[in-house]
Amino acid sequence: MTQESAALTQPTAAYLDTDAEVARFVGEIGRPRELAIDTEGASFHRFVDRIYLIQLSTRDRHAIIDPLPIATSAALGALLEDPKVEVVFHDADYDLRLLHQDYGWHVTNIFDTRISAQLLGITAFGLGALLERNFGLKLDKKHQRADWSMRPLTPGMLDYAAQDTLHLLGLRDEMKDELEKKGRWEWAKEEFQRLEGTRWAPEEPGSAFLRVKGARDLTRRELAILREVVVWRDTVALQLDRATFRVVANEVLLEIARTAPSNIDALGAIKGMPRGMVERAGRDVLEAVKRGLAVPDAELPKFPRSARWDKDPDFDAKVSKLKTVRDDAAKRLALDPGVLCSRERMETIARALPRSTEELAQIPGLKNWQIAEMGDQFIAALSGFKAAKKDSPYREG
Repeated sequence: MTQESAALTQPTAAYLDTDAEVARFVGEIGRPRELAIDTEGASFHRFVDRIYLIQLSTRDRHAIIDPLPIATSAALGALLEDPKVEVVFHDADYDLRLLHQDYGWHVTNIFDTRISAQLLGITAFGLGALLERNFGLKLDKKHQRADWSMRPLTPGMLDYAAQDTLHLLGLRDEMKDELEKKGRWEWAKEEFQRLEGTRWAPEEPGSAFLRVKGARDLTRRELAILREVVVWRDTVALQLDRATFRVVANEVLLEIARTAPSNIDALGAIKGMPRGMVERAGRDVLEAVKRGLAVPDAELPKFPRSARWDKDPDFDAKVSKLKTVRDDAAKRLALDPGVLCSRERMETIARALPRSTEELAQIPGLKNWQIAEMGDQFIAALSGFKAAKKDSPYREG
């Protein structure tokens, strides 16, 4: 905190780094009605992202758990999975994925202050902005990009980490009160329930190169080279436990794929290619390029085929009609249009061309509260249009 008055009343968080301390804390807080939680990963610094800190707050107790030297706390997991305990996050998505990845925990009864703020029409919905808006508190951003995998952690880092939950329950109270006053508490409950079960989907081995931004602009031969150099880069990153961009940036790998350097000088001439990496592993990179060049034409990689649609001359008009409905509703509700309904969702609606709110409700990802606010208008906007036919999803695109 940067405000002196806030610092004078600032609660403190206990630092727990033994099994006994964690067991004692979890036992002492019992089954609170609400429990605020946050986690710290290190994806900006490490290849293998995992939880390096867990911050917890009840109404009167606060703790920072260091999970590195201790065993998984089954008692804490049971607490987070207890449907009678409301678990409060700010921007829960990433925390939920890490908690499931590292511990297998399926958190229930979630409250998310970020989603709450968005449903209230608040445009600055970061935790710092909300704490300043609601309590006049300003967070120090000094450790925003800190490496939470380092040990020992400095007092400043621990103080920064503690801020993420110290005031979260108070913020939850304010957000819930505003949601109820605006008649949007049912919206929030639906959104929170959809967060349950959030986790990373299993990844097909060897598919990481397809997610590199810019890969779709490559030829299939260049894509084969990219596949090989991404495997090389990620193997090195894993060995060093270093974030991939800290080994070699994606932009450099794309340039290697496009230019296919055949010697050390050509590799070293690529802008952004670390000189030390050229010296230590240049030959390995060139071998990866050779493997990509040697892939038979019939086996060159390509992006998976996606469902294709016949050309619909009315498609843009349909989406435009839906967008008008959405934008009018956004003004009426004082909501960001993207929060109310994304363009992708409107395109899905346009293709499905529902003729009733019952049919509209069958569209994946569309929420009941969205249908309640815009469903009839969506149906009316699409009346008179004809549906486009869907091609086989296996057709080459």
